[in-house]
Amino acid sequence: MFNSNYFVYITSNTTRSTYYIGITNDLARRMDEHYQNSGDKKTFTGRYYCYTLIYYERYVTPEDAIAREKQLKNWSRSKKEELIRKQNPLLKSLNDIVMC
Repeated sequence: MFNSNYFVYITSNTTRSTYYIGITNDLARRMDEHYQNSGDKKTFTGRYYCYTLIYYERYVTPEDAIAREKQLKNWSRSKKEELIRKQNPLLKSLNDIVMC
């Protein structure tokens, strides 16, 4: 059986001053991993406390998710914020939604 759930996601810190873009096939597990790494200087999300999910998109294939991740990483901060605010205008945490 193959997994047809791949996610491109954006996390941020509590002040929303830093963004992290990643991909995963298990969004709840990945958010938990980011939270567990809080304060770990060896990882970007740990160093900047980027464990708050503020945006995600679902894809059927890993290739599509990887292509989208690369695209988003090349965008300016303002373009990323515009995208995020279309789905999440107040930049609220979406962690509770995916942890169910």
